[in-house]
Amino acid sequence: MQLEKLYKLPTKFSKETYLYWYELMQLIRQFELKAEEMYKMAGKIRGFFHAYIGQEAIAAGCMTATNHDDPFITGYRDHGLALAKGTSANACMAELYGKATGCAKGKGGSMHFFDVENKFFGGHGLVGAQIGTGAGLAFAEQYRGTKNVCLCFFGDGAARQGMLHETFNLAMLWKLPVVFICENNNYAMGTSIERTSNVIDIYKLADAYEMPGDKVDGMNPEAIHESVARAVKRAREGDGPTLLEFKTYRYKGHSVSDPQKYRSKEEVEEYKAQDPITQVTQTILKNKFATQADLDAIDSKINAIVEESVKFAEESPWPSDDEVLKDVYIDANYEFIVD
Repeated sequence: MQLEKLYKLPTKFSKETYLYWYELMQLIRQFELKAEEMYKMAGKIRGFFHAYIGQEAIAAGCMTATNHDDPFITGYRDHGLALAKGTSANACMAELYGKATGCAKGKGGSMHFFDVENKFFGGHGLVGAQIGTGAGLAFAEQYRGTKNVCLCFFGDGAARQGMLHETFNLAMLWKLPVVFICENNNYAMGTSIERTSNVIDIYKLADAYEMPGDKVDGMNPEAIHESVARAVKRAREGDGPTLLEFKTYRYKGHSVSDPQKYRSKEEVEEYKAQDPITQVTQTILKNKFATQADLDAIDSKINAIVEESVKFAEESPWPSDDEVLKDVYIDANYEFIVD
């Protein structure tokens, strides 16, 4: 079901929007490149590391189509969305370092960013686990009577999990205010979608639940904004969830240890020709929203923020030993009130 036929929205974007997209995407891109550099320096960052490079348009378009209080939840490729939601580069880099000043107190690492103040609820290492949790966040918003909408992100590999189907069923039954977003970057680790399913258009999975679904150019922030805005409008009006499949691409491997033998260099270059930052840059310059000097100044500001995040992480303390069991279990007495 094509959602654009149901919910029409303005499609003209302002100078401010394009400049916001440019700055945010550059922040994500430069942060990831620097973090990868620090990972490869012995002892700086350990554990798993999944870069968001190439997928920045999704974070940018989603941010301009939502409100600050709309919760986001995603899988383990989470750095870019955390930065987009407002988690500082300092807190993100410190978390990668495992430092106490990190957004999860140094206990989550790359795959488990968390920032409740900015409504970012992870970072989840278990493939597909966030899909059910995302519906739970939406249920909480519905129960409290807010107009907030949860954006629940997952990859094409997670679309093969049973959790997705159970969640879709209840989300439609209860008309939960959630937008399910599949960031389809073509590969579940190193396995292409064609090798795992007869249904290669993931958005069509929504049809089984009579849920609206769209396939969207995931390299284009304009298209992303418009599709998310329509879906969020539907959810705020009480009409329930939507499935959006964003066709995107990661320029790096699944993780830093991925030799990427499953795809050709030509394929990667083909997608890089559609680079979202380049697209936005061209639009800005063509429409004279800013000069190249203005963009260079933004780049310099971003580089300073990223360099500062490394300094902050390097100088931050390690978590103390008495923190090891904190935030793991909570002792609580529950009192049930029946009207």
